[in-house]
This record gives sequence, structure tokens and C-alpha cells, in this order.
Amino acid sequence: MADQDRNRRVVIIGSDHAGFEAKSHVTDYLGRMGYSVLDLGTHSPESVDYPDFGVAVAKALPKHKDATGIVICGTGIGVSIAANKVAGARAALCTSPYHAEMARRHNNANILALGARTTTFEEMDAILDVWFATEFEGGRHQRRVDKIHSLTQK
Repeated sequence: MADQDRNRRVVIIGSDHAGFEAKSHVTDYLGRMGYSVLDLGTHSPESVDYPDFGVAVAKALPKHKDATGIVICGTGIGVSIAANKVAGARAALCTSPYHAEMARRHNNANILALGARTTTFEEMDAILDVWFATEFEGGRHQRRVDKIHSLTQK
């Protein structure tokens, strides 16, 4: 991705208390990569509820053209489940660069979920590199993404 594209692309990030330190690391890493980061919290290690932050990130995505989201909790499981309750959200818990590649390439995932207690900073960096380097393949995969969205109840 060209540097000028990175400067225009917004990454919306949120975490609970367990992901607070990891969120800081990811935010710094994204800044060094040239992305604009919108941090929706939490802003301290005090105990909070992960669904609040997963939903906040998912709801903020449509307000920013070409934005992607990142949500972080202890394992990434709860926050991804919460984010996926929002229509249009396709949150994928990625624990490896391969997961990140397939989530983007085949599922057109728009929210990356990370586990702060299960993924090292080095692993997160590798996942982020692949996440942002991978484009959606479309084709037969678009039909499947459309089916996923058809399941959303109004």
C-alpha cells in the first residue's frame, strides 16, 4: 500500500482493560506504519466491559470511508463476538498471519480481533503486516460474504 493511501486510511481501535497495554503497542505500531488511528478506549487499565468497546468500534466503521477496525481483549473472543452483533461488522479473531490473510482475502473482514493474553507483541506485528497487505479476493467469496450479511436480523 502506498504511503499516501496509509495516511488517508483510518484505523479505529478499542480494547477492554486486559487489552489496554496491547492497544497502546498496536497504536504505536500503526502510527509508525503511517496510519491514522482513532482510539475509542479504554484509556486506563481499570476494569471495563469488553462488549462496549467491540460494539463502539463496529458502529464507528461506517462513519469513516475505507476504515478498518481493531478490537482487543484478553483472548479476543468476547470482543469479536460483541463486534459481530453490529450489522455490517465482519470481525475475525486472528492468532496468526495466515488467519489474517484468509480473513481479509476470503471473508473481507473489516475488524481484526486480537488476544492480549494469547498473542505476543511480535506476533501482533506480523498479523498487522499481513492484515494491511492483503486485499479481498472477491469472486465466489463475495457471494459468501453476502450470505453472511443476509443472516443479520433487523
